[in-house]
Amino acid sequence: SQHIHNFLNDTWHARYQSQLDESLLTLIWSVIASVFTLGGLIGTFVGGHAAAKFGRKQVLLVNNVVAILAALFMGIAQPARLYELLIVGRFLIGLNAGVGICVQPLYLGEIAPKKIRGLATVGINVFLTGGILTGQVIGLREILGRKNTWSLLLASCAIPALLQLIALPFFPESPRYLLIDRKDEYQCQKALKTFYGSTHYQMEMDDIQKESQALNGEKPKKILELFFDRTIKWQLISVIIVNMGQQLCGINAIYFYAEYVFRKCGIPEHNIPYVTLGTGVCECITALTCGLLIDKAGRRFLIIGGYTMMAFWCILMTVTLTFQV
Repeated sequence: SQHIHNFLNDTWHARYQSQLDESLLTLIWSVIASVFTLGGLIGTFVGGHAAAKFGRKQVLLVNNVVAILAALFMGIAQPARLYELLIVGRFLIGLNAGVGICVQPLYLGEIAPKKIRGLATVGINVFLTGGILTGQVIGLREILGRKNTWSLLLASCAIPALLQLIALPFFPESPRYLLIDRKDEYQCQKALKTFYGSTHYQMEMDDIQKESQALNGEKPKKILELFFDRTIKWQLISVIIVNMGQQLCGINAIYFYAEYVFRKCGIPEHNIPYVTLGTGVCECITALTCGLLIDKAGRRFLIIGGYTMMAFWCILMTVTLTFQV
């Protein structure tokens, strides 16, 4: 973040021949950091509708193009001396993340065999936190976290996008989408044979056909319609509260403003990147542990236990920061 602050100051001085005010610097940096979540919010809305209309695979392929565009904008922002490109790039990569976190679990859940479907869904969180940790590692000053390489660090999001763009065309579309949404039984069978082989696909085919018959042509509900459906009231409340609690615990503040937080805690400047790396390691270990325990301990126990620990540490941090000298 310090390198980006210097870039903002230098760009402003070259453009207006004046010093960038501290409050305005903070505002621009906050926009660069937080516009990611705005893109993510829009991405979750767009991703769900697009996946139902165009298919999971097609949406993921287009989503990789968005990530590459974001990498291009963020990569050329420094040499072009345009901090506005950072804002656009961060918005696009947020959009990419929002679509991805919505459509990828859907695609993986629909192509995974029933016996490992839960594990595949949990595995997404393990790889998600692993990706965050990888980003923190290559962001160290010994690798790409230097004055002349931070733009390459931001542009490195193009690498996984390119890998998926190359590999995903060899995978078939979701069989569930092909049969239930497209009513294409032949393509559904073809996709299932690719995943399970020509002799073991029938059981999965029967499950999808039963689901299709149970839906009986019922269209997916719109968001507002969910709030007026009494049959799913408590499920909807649970989902909203759990996800709100996850965001209100302060995880975004740790990700986006780690330098400010740790500096205020008295950690030396040169040690902050390594402390931030420690938070990524903790999150990765937690996701892995949760994945291993979920079938034994149960979902409810892990959710209640996790939120109890979050509440305890938030209270402890509030007390210690209040009495900090």
